[in-house]
Amino acid sequence: MEALEELERLQARILRRITELELSHLPQHPSVPLPVSSPNQNCITSTTEARLSDILRSNAVREFLFKRVPSDYYDWPLESRRDILAAASVDHLCKSIVLVNTQAQSNITDCSDRNNSKYYVVVVQYTARFNAETVKNFLYSLNNGKIPKKKFNLRLAPEELSQKLTGYGHNGVTCIGMKTDIPVILDEAIAKLNPDFFWLGGGEIDLKLGIRTSEFINFVKPFIVSCSST
Repeated sequence: MEALEELERLQARILRRITELELSHLPQHPSVPLPVSSPNQNCITSTTEARLSDILRSNAVREFLFKRVPSDYYDWPLESRRDILAAASVDHLCKSIVLVNTQAQSNITDCSDRNNSKYYVVVVQYTARFNAETVKNFLYSLNNGKIPKKKFNLRLAPEELSQKLTGYGHNGVTCIGMKTDIPVILDEAIAKLNPDFFWLGGGEIDLKLGIRTSEFINFVKPFIVSCSST
């Protein structure tokens, strides 16, 4: 058991070093396209990775990377996940969660009004605790108090509904290339990260997407809300 754990730690260090070398050779100017690469350069690019890469590039996103991770990635501590992705810190590891407004007015059934949507995708850090009450207050203010606060009650969408709306399964949800154009809320803490390059789901359970925060914001145009606590 100890030998296996040591082997996994060694593999993580090697993969982190590979990623560091990749990143050190990437051009830093946003106008220069960046290559999309994986820890294993012999891996064939998946349909999901190719599709999302096309979406990102066509929307002027240049600084991004896709990385494949082991199938038991979510059993690992955050420090090991950070290492295999060569993330700047555990705070740079983020996730996208689909929320449903369970108390929305009867005429609110879709995402046509981003200020008063039936569904939202919130991007938060793994190290932070999501606070639904702050999002409720934000939406109430966004609508200038014209909608009663009791009509906002954000809850985690059931997995089946999340997959139907986004097209992505559990632990693979990303707010890029979703089936439904769901408005996105980005936790303000992510926008303040230094360096401004964070990781989130890449559309498949073992595919992760690293992206420049400023380019993510320019493309996705999320609401930026302080909606978590550490």
